[in-house]
Amino acid sequence: MTNKFRTSGYHPVQKLKIILSGLHVAVVTDFSVAYKVILSVPILGGAFFLRQWVDVSLILLTMGLMLISELFNSAIEVLCDFVEPRQNDRIRITKDIAAAAAGLSILVWAAILIVESIRLVQLR
Repeated sequence: MTNKFRTSGYHPVQKLKIILSGLHVAVVTDFSVAYKVILSVPILGGAFFLRQWVDVSLILLTMGLMLISELFNSAIEVLCDFVEPRQNDRIRITKDIAAAAAGLSILVWAAILIVESIRLVQLR
């Protein structure tokens, strides 16, 4: 891995490749990320098909925030396991706090998906 401060210039295509690579790894290796994407896409597609643009924006926003919190939670867990592979109370607390943040975002995501699903069914 290179030091990001020593490289010259900004390469947006390279950044996009890294972003897509990280998202691909998360979706393929982490079931908690994969099933949330699978549940969100049909509802997002329905809102897009029915041209409910505010709903599309709301679903995209909550889906993005939920995925961000899940990715941070996964990254924190992997880093904690790397730093201290044995049982450690401080590591457990750190992982619990990260899981709580992800859990709260999941509750908000689920509530919005349920409300939007009901609204979309009523619009038909």
